[in-house]
Amino acid sequence: MMPILHATPDNPIPGNHTAGFFEGVDGKKIRYAIFKSDAPVAKGTVVLLQGRNESIEKYAETIGELTARGLWVATFDWRGQAGSERLLRHPRRGHVRRFADYERDLSIFLEKIVLPDTRLPFFMLAHSMGALIALSQAPLLASRIDRLAVAAPFVALGGQKIGHGMISFLAAAFSLCGLGALPLMRDRGSLPFSENLLTSDAKRFARNKALIDTHPDLALGPPTARWLHETFKAIKRVSSREHLTQIRVPTIVLAPTRDRLVPHLAVETLARNFRAGHMIPIDGARHELLQEADHYRAQAIAAIEAFIPGSTVDVPMMENEDLSA
Repeated sequence: MMPILHATPDNPIPGNHTAGFFEGVDGKKIRYAIFKSDAPVAKGTVVLLQGRNESIEKYAETIGELTARGLWVATFDWRGQAGSERLLRHPRRGHVRRFADYERDLSIFLEKIVLPDTRLPFFMLAHSMGALIALSQAPLLASRIDRLAVAAPFVALGGQKIGHGMISFLAAAFSLCGLGALPLMRDRGSLPFSENLLTSDAKRFARNKALIDTHPDLALGPPTARWLHETFKAIKRVSSREHLTQIRVPTIVLAPTRDRLVPHLAVETLARNFRAGHMIPIDGARHELLQEADHYRAQAIAAIEAFIPGSTVDVPMMENEDLSA
């Protein structure tokens, strides 16, 4: 029998875990895993939500750190990527029919897997696209999770040859013309470290690249027009003051200041309208905070530890506290 999770020599899978599949919206097969702490009494469970084109395996280092601190971790691959069922005949195209499908899969995961099989209290840690989904669902999460930490939330798109507005227009036009399953850019495969926008850490970049080279089925190519159209609609809704004022879950927003994929100004604007949220700039860091160089990553981990009750550090967060010093 093929293993559900895939290790590489420099990226071992943390032990004491269970893995499997649950049925998402429209019967799609969604891969998940629960990692248990070896501590005699669990301090709670972190629901870990990945970004686009990520996988459970990519977070092995972070999962190991959380379980070492007495926390369980529950996570899953979003539909259409990594080890979950792909949505098109072209498996490398990053696609979704409706953004709400992501949200409904998350609700099913919380109800069918997290609630019966893990330990209270529940916290949520979400990166990029996962952070956008978490923020979209946050008004409904107050009775389910105690605290939410979002890292580099995907609330705008930068680092492209054309601007967010033009990409949004083209994505909408393609979708309305029945061409939503087509990507707006060519598939260049994996980029060399010198061209990547995600991390300044060459060692973690190489580790993640080796994971994809060894297990290419985990990888994803460029997003389709429909994915962009649905995601940009969600960004507009989630970024509105009307939506943000409905969020009651205490939240920290970890904001890397040298993020070329999600412009820092967009995250700052979000934070200004977010009553329940406190922004923590990570000065000099790029988009993938949990895959960044130790200097930046340690600041993000310290903020998460200080914010999530039950961790080894229990310090209240101050509004707009800057951990970059």
